[in-house]
Amino acid sequence: MVSAELLIGSRWRASAKPGRTREVTSPFDGSAVGTVALAALDDVDTALAEAERGAAVWRRTPAHERMRILSRAAELADERSTGIAETISAESGKTITEASAEASRSGELIRLAAFEGTQLYGETLPLDANHGTGLDKVGFTMRQPCGVVVAVTPFNYPALLVLHKLAPALAAGNAVVLKPASSTPLTALALAECFVDAGLPEGVLSVLVGSGGALGDALVSDPRVRKISFTGSTTTGEHITRVAGVKKLSLELGASCPVVVLPDADIELAAGAVALGGYVNAGQVCISVQRVITHPDVTADFLDALVPKVEAIRTGDPSSPETAMGSLITAAEAERVERAIARAGADGARVLTGGERDGAVVSPAVVADVDPDSPFSQQELFGPAVAVSSAVDWESAIAQANGTAYGLGAGVFTSDVAGAVQAVREIDAGSVHINWTPLWRADLMPYGGLKGSGYGKEGPRAAVAEMTEAKTVVLHGRPW
Repeated sequence: MVSAELLIGSRWRASAKPGRTREVTSPFDGSAVGTVALAALDDVDTALAEAERGAAVWRRTPAHERMRILSRAAELADERSTGIAETISAESGKTITEASAEASRSGELIRLAAFEGTQLYGETLPLDANHGTGLDKVGFTMRQPCGVVVAVTPFNYPALLVLHKLAPALAAGNAVVLKPASSTPLTALALAECFVDAGLPEGVLSVLVGSGGALGDALVSDPRVRKISFTGSTTTGEHITRVAGVKKLSLELGASCPVVVLPDADIELAAGAVALGGYVNAGQVCISVQRVITHPDVTADFLDALVPKVEAIRTGDPSSPETAMGSLITAAEAERVERAIARAGADGARVLTGGERDGAVVSPAVVADVDPDSPFSQQELFGPAVAVSSAVDWESAIAQANGTAYGLGAGVFTSDVAGAVQAVREIDAGSVHINWTPLWRADLMPYGGLKGSGYGKEGPRAAVAEMTEAKTVVLHGRPW
C-alpha cells in the first residue's frame, strides 16, 4: 500500500499539521489503496511562496532545457505506465483496460506539450500602416509565462486531465500548484514524481491533497496566482469566477452531450458508437453521450440495435481484464444515478434496460421516450445511462441539441454532406463529430466548450498559449 507525502516546491514533505492523513480506498470494494498526507492552509501559503521563487527560475530556463527535462519525465511516465495504470484503476474504479489506455497516453502527452513550449512565436506589427507613423519604429509581440498557475483537476481521468494542465503549464515556463481530486490523489502524485525525478528545479511544482472546500478558495483567490485552470462542475466554476479576482481563467465545466441520428444514418454504426460513447468510464466523462435525438422513422431500429449492445457490457471487478465497465467513483454517486434513472421512468420515460445498483456499480441503462425538457436530459448525469428522444425534422433536432445550458461536444450520424455542414455550423458545441459520438479526443486537438460548459481551450498547443501572456514591444528609432 502506497504512503505519500505532499509535494511542495518540488520536494516531498509532511503536512504542516502532522498526522493529517487520509486513506484512499477502492470505490468498487472499499479495499485500502494507499494513504496520503492532507494539506493545511499553511501548506497553501508555503506552496505559493515556493512557486513564486520557482517561477522566477523556470521562466529564465531556456525552452530547450525545459523540453529536455519534460522529455525525461515522459520517459519515466512510459517506464512506470503499468504501475500508474494499476493506481488509476484501484483508486477510481476504472477498468484496468481503460486505465492502461489512459496511462499509456501520458508520456506522449508530455512530449506534445514539451514541444509546444519551444514554439512560442510572436508576430511583427506593421506600425507604418498607422497614420502619422513612419519607418522609424519596429514593433513585435512576444510571449512569456503567466508565472504561478493553479490547476484543479477531477477524478474521472486522474492522469490525462492532470497532464493536460500540468505539462503545458510547465512547458511554457510556469510554476504550478496542483490540487487533484481528493478521491484520486495517488495518480497525480505518481505523475508529479516523474517530473521531480526528471530534474524539475525546486519551487516549480507542488501537489496539495485535500478538500476543494478547504483549499480551493485559498488557492484561487491568492494574488500571487496569475492563471487558474479548472475542470469540474459548472457550479464550482461559477464560484471560482466570483472569488478569483483579476486572473486568467480556463474552465472546462459540465455537459449534456447530444448525438443526432438522422434518417439516412448508418444505424448499426450509430448504435455501436453510442454503446461505447455512453458507457466508457461508467459514463463519468464530460463528453460522454447523454442524449440521443433520433428521427421517428429510425427510432425503433436504433433502439433495437442499441439495447443488445448495452446489455452485453460486462460490469464487475475493475481489476479483471474481462470487465468492460467498472464502478462509479462512490456508492453515493451510484445512488444518485440510480435515483435519476428511476425518476425518469416515473416521469413517463421507458427504462429499456439497466439502472440497477450494486454498491458503486450501476448497470448500463437505456431510457427511451425521454422528454427533452426533463431533468434527465437537461442536467448532467455523469453516469452510465443514455436518454433517447425524437425530433420530427432537422430543425427540431438542432433545437434539441442546443436546448440545454451546455455546449461541450456533439455528434451527428448522417450520410448527407449538406446536413453535416449544417450541423457543424448550427450546433453550439466546442467540438462537433460527424458520424461519431463526442466521446473522442486526440490529445493534440483544441478542447473546450461553449455556454455553461466553460471557456478556454486545452490540448497542448492551445493550452500552452493559455498558459502564457503576450506583450507588445516597440523599438523607437530616429525619424527619417
